Amino acid sequence: MKKCLFAVLVCMMAGFGIAQAQLPAVTLKTIDGATVQTEALNNDGKPFIIDFFATWCKPCNRELSAIAEVYDEWQEETGVKIFAVSIDQAQNINKVKPLVDENEWEYEVLLDPNSEFLKALGGQMIPYVVVVDGKGNIVSKHSGYTDGAEDELIQEVRKLLAQ
Repeated sequence: MKKCLFAVLVCMMAGFGIAQAQLPAVTLKTIDGATVQTEALNNDGKPFIIDFFATWCKPCNRELSAIAEVYDEWQEETGVKIFAVSIDQAQNINKVKPLVDENEWEYEVLLDPNSEFLKALGGQMIPYVVVVDGKGNIVSKHSGYTDGAEDELIQEVRKLLAQ
C-alpha cells in the first residue's frame, strides 16, 4: 500500500512539474490598455524574456536600462524579445509610461498591478526574470540583479538557439 501511494505521489509531482513548465494563465493589460493573456505570450518560435519590475525598484531599473543598451544587438543576433512587466499597484500605474519613455525602453510593457502573474510564476521579490524557449516552456527563473547579470541572460538565449 505504501509503495502504491508513493508511486501515485511521484506521478502527481511529475505531472505538476510539467504543468509548471508552461506560462500560467493570467489576464494583464498593456501600457496602452489592451488586454493580454499571459499563456499566449510568444516570440514567433524564438526565445523571450519576462522581466518583472516596479518604478520604485532601483535594481529593476538598472537591469532594464543595462539590457536596453544591448537590446538592439541581442535582437539582431538572436531575435529575443523582452516583456517588461510592471507590478506597480493601481495608484502608481500612471508612473510606468513616463519611466519607460524617459529611459527609451523598447520593450513590450505589461501591467500586473496585483502581482498575479509574478506570484503564478513563483516570484516573490523583484527584479524577477523568466527565460522562455521558443515553444513556450519556462527554462529558468532568476531573482535579484547584480551588474553584468544581463550577460548571463543572453548566454541562456544563445544556448536555447544552439539546441
